[in-house]
Formats: sequence, C-alpha cells, structure tokens
Amino acid sequence: MAGPSRTAIPQSTTAICLRYIYDPKPQSPKVPVLIRPPGPRPPSVKQDSKLSLSGDPPTKAIMRRRAQSLSSPAERKRVLRYQQVRFVDSLGLDLEEVKLFKDKEQPLIPQHVMFRLRMSSERAFGKSLELSLPHFKPCFPENMAAQADFLTRLRTQTVCLEQVVCSELGIAGTIQVLNLDYEKKVTVHYSFTNWRTSTDTSASWVSSVSQGEYDVFRFRLPVPPFILQPGALLEFAICYHVKGSNYWDNNNGRNYKLTCHSYKVTVPRECEDSMLHFT
Repeated sequence: MAGPSRTAIPQSTTAICLRYIYDPKPQSPKVPVLIRPPGPRPPSVKQDSKLSLSGDPPTKAIMRRRAQSLSSPAERKRVLRYQQVRFVDSLGLDLEEVKLFKDKEQPLIPQHVMFRLRMSSERAFGKSLELSLPHFKPCFPENMAAQADFLTRLRTQTVCLEQVVCSELGIAGTIQVLNLDYEKKVTVHYSFTNWRTSTDTSASWVSSVSQGEYDVFRFRLPVPPFILQPGALLEFAICYHVKGSNYWDNNNGRNYKLTCHSYKVTVPRECEDSMLHFT
C-alpha cells in the first residue's frame, strides 16, 4: 500500500550581500518638516514670584491669613471716628479732671489753681501781685527762757522748753533739762490731728550750761506741705527720761500749740512772669 504523496513547496530565499553591510550606500537627505508657530495663549494671572539665579522653578505664592486680633480697615475707620483727644501738661498730667458732686456738696478747688487765677486777674487789672504764704505761729511766747519764772519751772519739773523758731523748713526749738545723770533721753511728742494720731522725735544734745547743772537739747519738727492750711493746729509736749523716770513739760497741762496763719508778700514786677510760670 502506497503512502500519501508529498508535494515539494518551494521556499523563497533572500540573498544577502556582505558588501552592503560593510560598505553601505549613502542615505538620501531627509525632507525638512515645517513647524507651525503656536497660537496666542489665553490671559493668565501674573505671578510676582521670580526665577532665582540658580534656575530653580518658581515657588507658589504663599497664602497669608490675617490674624483675628487685627482689625479690618472698616473696623479701624469706625474706631478712629470715636477717638478722643487728650491734653496733658509738661509733666504728662491731665489738664482737666471731671468729678461729679452730690447735692449740697461744695467743690474743693486746689490751692494752686486759685492762686493762678488770682494772679491772672490781678495782672489783668494792673495790680501788684501778692503771695499768701502760710506759716505756723506759736500760741505761747517764742522765747520761754526770757520769762521771769523760767528757772523756777525748770527746777520744779526738771525739763522745760527754752525757745521755738518757726520757718518754711519746719519748726525748731531748744529744751533745757536738769543734769541728773549722764544717760538721759529727751523726746518730743507732737500731733496734727488733735492727738487722734501722734508722732515722736528725739532731741539731740547740744551743750551744758551753768557749769554742767543743765543740759541743752535741740529738736526739729517737720511740717508736711499739705498741713500748711489756714487754721491747722500743731500740738507737742516734751518727755525727759532719766534714771528710769519720766518728767514732762506740757505747758501746765495745755500742751504747746501752734496755729497756721498766712501773711501776704508783694511780688516785684520783674518776678511776676516767673512766679506765674512756676506756680
């Protein structure tokens, strides 16, 4: 039995020439391609960021938010509309002070304000300026040592006020005591409030008199400026402490009293402008 017959299929063959590989022919020049220019770009938002010199790409704009504590322009305008003007003097103090008074309450005008008003009115009418200076005046003799019974009182009560001098700096005075011992202390008790409150000041030793039989002490009482008002009262008494005992001189139980008075001084013409400026 014969098998199936086979038909030969011709295979196409390609001839490769080695000369074309090792010696290729020059290629023909390429035809240039025409490039169409780009059309106009749509308008875009300008960016403020600029390229850095290093060629880094531009950074995006940073979105900043307004702090909540800052007021908006509209709010600032509204605040400025209600702002007030404040006037001050050379020391930064207010030129005016508003105070509400109750019915039947008399307003208290400061002393320096009344003084300036009085001076201005006197200058307007061509009058000479006068200053009203307050000072304390004793209600007892200033020189107690000149009294006839001074030595008698000194030997009786062991301590006695000798003299008082009043000035703008305060009140100064001297005291005499019997020299009973080397260790001794003299104190002046004084009050501006009718003894509701009081203050003590120590007197200092000055000298000995009558061959050491008596000692002299000096004291000074400071007077605050706000106390210098007409009618103010100063009282004082003297205590002498020696050998464990206290001896007093209180003007026979009446205390030594000084009252505040005022006296007028005429200001020279050449000093008027300076007085009005510095008051």
